[in-house]
Amino acid sequence: MEFQEVIMNISLSASANAFARAALFAGVSVVAFGSVSASADDIGIVVYNAQHESLGVAWAEAFTKETGIKVTLRKGKDMEFANQIVQEGAASPADVFLTENSPAMSLVDGAGLFEPIAAETLAQVPENFRPSNGHWVGVAARSTVFVYDKAKLNAETLPKSMLDLADPEWKGRWGASPSGADFQAIVSALLALKGEEVTASWLKAMKENATPYKGNSAAMKGANAGEVEGALIYHYYYFGDQAKTGENSGNVAQHYFKNQDPGAFVSISGGGVLASSQHKEDAQKFLAWVTGKGGQAILREGTSFEYAVGEGEASHSSLTPLSELDYPKVDPATLNSAKVTELMTAAGLL
Repeated sequence: MEFQEVIMNISLSASANAFARAALFAGVSVVAFGSVSASADDIGIVVYNAQHESLGVAWAEAFTKETGIKVTLRKGKDMEFANQIVQEGAASPADVFLTENSPAMSLVDGAGLFEPIAAETLAQVPENFRPSNGHWVGVAARSTVFVYDKAKLNAETLPKSMLDLADPEWKGRWGASPSGADFQAIVSALLALKGEEVTASWLKAMKENATPYKGNSAAMKGANAGEVEGALIYHYYYFGDQAKTGENSGNVAQHYFKNQDPGAFVSISGGGVLASSQHKEDAQKFLAWVTGKGGQAILREGTSFEYAVGEGEASHSSLTPLSELDYPKVDPATLNSAKVTELMTAAGLL
């Protein structure tokens, strides 16, 4: 039986929640840290991890080592987990939800399924890296960039704004991964900043102009191989490839739009505690640790190349500092994944 089918057939009682946790442990492939047995009470906190697997593992291992609190990770994708949590409701076996982007957090929050984050944890993260309602908190961030073929584009010929990519002159010249949560978060920011009419028009032009790729890495690879002149992605794909072989990024450079342009959007990776959690205290401790010095040091010193968002915490030395990006300020609580899906479907992109 599939995991989702197990959960959807469970009543919304405390005993059902315990059964769901046992089903999670017994029937689903997980990564666990700490001394784990088959007992539902012995698997510690369950984290639905839609972040990069390696980053989630690094956080969980270090947290368990420091606190002794066991962590069981389940790997998935932003919107898949968000919709699953909404379906599971009060029977969800998850204690914590981690995402790569904000819209999935907003979906769960809109269903009223988050426990408010402890004030002490919120205080560790600047206001612009968490929603105004305090129902979840930023744990990392990534910047939108335009990676471009250095042999074909330069400072004079690069688009000045993300909106310029809708112009007829850009037809067939750029790529993106419209089906991915990363790109849909960028569209969510465009919607919040410029409204529905501008967003719908831009998406219609994108359908005509852009080459679709499956994933940001593929889009960057396409630009690197000369298939397109540039691609709209997140910054860390470039840095991650450069830290390895550089074979998919050696011919491209990154263009930061800045000027509070929609194309300068900084997406916030979120962490939230489920209101249905039977381990709220430990779940809160986990997010306090991730947003504190220990968790943010893993961002600074590791190879995820995502930005640290903790108050006063520096990011990896390879990255252009957030303070220099001049990104638009968007309350992540306003990002509307349902409307974005509707608009992108209408434009023929999904």
